[in-house]
Amino acid sequence: MQHAIRILIGDDHRIVREGLKQVMRDMSNGPPEIHVMAEAETGPGVLAQVAALDGPRGLDLVLLDIGLPERDGLDVLQALRDAWPTLPVLMLSTYPENQYAVRCIRLGAAGYLHKSADPDTMVAAVRKAAAGGRYVSATTAEALATAVGGGSATEALSHREHQVFRLLIVGRSVSEIGAQLGLASNTVSTYRARILDKTGTKNDVELALYAERLGRNPPAA
Repeated sequence: MQHAIRILIGDDHRIVREGLKQVMRDMSNGPPEIHVMAEAETGPGVLAQVAALDGPRGLDLVLLDIGLPERDGLDVLQALRDAWPTLPVLMLSTYPENQYAVRCIRLGAAGYLHKSADPDTMVAAVRKAAAGGRYVSATTAEALATAVGGGSATEALSHREHQVFRLLIVGRSVSEIGAQLGLASNTVSTYRARILDKTGTKNDVELALYAERLGRNPPAA
């Protein structure tokens, strides 16, 4: 008999965490069952909970939101991969799959799941990732194929540059970005200059328009 799938949910919205727990309870009508062992609402909280459960000894999967406060999901994903490389991490987001799926998978995620996915899809993705597989939707597969074929200029951005890019296109100032990411303003300005150069844009307005044309502008928080 298969043992239950033990998961941790990392999301900063309580209503989302409660909804996910309900989905896992309602849909666990066949082996293996899915048990939510812990939950966290911040990036550092996820890392602390995983450490408390001794990584893969106490967990089979981390279901991780990208938009976590204090330390975003991509940073947490990298930290989890470094500390517990055998622990699968399934990314969860409201952002379109063509925006982050490729980046997440390149960073070692076991898949990318949109929060609008139906319960059957969510549970199937959890089971596949926990079993050591990789969940790739048709949209994600298309995004991966595009990236292999060259993709957009944003695929050439480093992880930190992409963080700054994401904040610039929603109107954050250099000083606001520095405060959020724990970087000096001149460091953020350097990243901004690299981003403008790589995307072929001249200023923040052009950068935002570029992101919108690609369908990469995330929804307002």
